[in-house]
Amino acid sequence: MYVLAPSLLAADFSILGQQIKETEKAGAEYLHIDVMDGIFVPSISFGMPLIQSIRKSSKQFFDVHLMIVDPERYIDEFVKCGADGITFHLEATKDPKKVIDQIHAFDVQAGISIKPGTPVEAVYPYLPDVEMVLMMSVEPGFGGQAYIPESTARIQQIKGYINDNHLSVKVEVDGGIGKGNIREVIEAGADIFVAGSAVFKAPGIEENVSDFIQIFHEYE
Repeated sequence: MYVLAPSLLAADFSILGQQIKETEKAGAEYLHIDVMDGIFVPSISFGMPLIQSIRKSSKQFFDVHLMIVDPERYIDEFVKCGADGITFHLEATKDPKKVIDQIHAFDVQAGISIKPGTPVEAVYPYLPDVEMVLMMSVEPGFGGQAYIPESTARIQQIKGYINDNHLSVKVEVDGGIGKGNIREVIEAGADIFVAGSAVFKAPGIEENVSDFIQIFHEYE
């Protein structure tokens, strides 16, 4: 089963609550919430207060993507704010296994992510311990970027490793995903699809979400 995770980074924050409800009504099961610290990535985005404020108005799975250094400092705070899953970057911590164990200690799903320039093999040792691996298909830190074509082969590689080793790990892809390339990403082996501009920047949020879900049905 394929899952769409609309990225709040592209939403209109003057009507954020309304837009979240539109995605939920149209069938988006996840919300992707990017947390940036201005250190690991150049940009600064929202944090705990926003997550806490929208938690009470949505039943969706809060897919929290930490683009911050030393993520272990804040795991408990993001759990308290309502995260259902927390993904951190392999490149952002000295002890990825410790972070994974910390997330699981709160009975929350753990995900690990790598940048486009990080070898796919670097994440292999941690896959048996996580529920999800997030493959960045753009450089993290900014919304609205174009999908990096080489990402398709990287998705195929990680999916092949997961299948060959009989692991129960979902593959999420984040960056530049739209209706024009979603089929390529599905066929490469992705399970969860982060879409920001393609959901929130184009007119008709509910229609945009429905279009993605209809494409998913073609492959299910």
